[in-house]
Amino acid sequence: MSEAEHAETNGTANGDVPEIELIIKASTIDGRRKGACLFCQEYFMDLYLLAELKTISLKVTTVDMQKPPPDFRTNFEATHPPILIDNGLAILENDKIERHIMKNIPGGYNLFVQDKEVATLIENLYVKLKLMLVKKDEAKNNALLAHLKKINDHLANRNTRFLTGDTMCCFDCELMPRLQHIRVAGKYFVDFEIPTHLTALWRYMYHMYQLDAFTQSCPADQDIINHYKLQQMLKMKKHEELETPTFTTSIPVDIAD
Repeated sequence: MSEAEHAETNGTANGDVPEIELIIKASTIDGRRKGACLFCQEYFMDLYLLAELKTISLKVTTVDMQKPPPDFRTNFEATHPPILIDNGLAILENDKIERHIMKNIPGGYNLFVQDKEVATLIENLYVKLKLMLVKKDEAKNNALLAHLKKINDHLANRNTRFLTGDTMCCFDCELMPRLQHIRVAGKYFVDFEIPTHLTALWRYMYHMYQLDAFTQSCPADQDIINHYKLQQMLKMKKHEELETPTFTTSIPVDIAD
């Protein structure tokens, strides 16, 4: 297992704060850097925000699932990351990881706000991306566009920096990685672009790109693209594998802070 860059290393030798380890999937290109697993990034962001508040220290480890090391197989058998380790206890399933962050990790309950409207709003967004990439037809493009417009309208109506207010919550940690996949994979495979007239959504993404929690956890464009190539049984071209990792973080419209 290769240890990724620590998101935050808070705490002292006296153990003032608990150390939480998050094991995430490594890049399918080089087997070392962060991979394009949405849930891995979502929980990385949740925990990074708590590490910034100094309620925990966070250690992030990447595992190459194409060649998992023997100690990983011994400890976790066929389980795929994300895996959260808290004081020797390994939490293996996504819903259990969320529950553990909310109920057992200091400060975690503050991230998990109750907002049924927002929960419903961002539900099934990722399904629409996957359908668009597989079907490659206008109807699926339009379905994704309509969903993005709903999110844009919600942000415009609330007039807040994030989905539920001016501070981040679990819904933002869920939505932001999905928006990046839509942007990078949508452009690469079907030339899909988020329309510039969705200014509230672009303003949201502008703030997203300013967040250390997002930029430190975000996979390279090449890894996002390869994630979907593998799903479609396509091979990465050799020159793509050798490319220096790039990260799309530009904003195409003038956005007032």
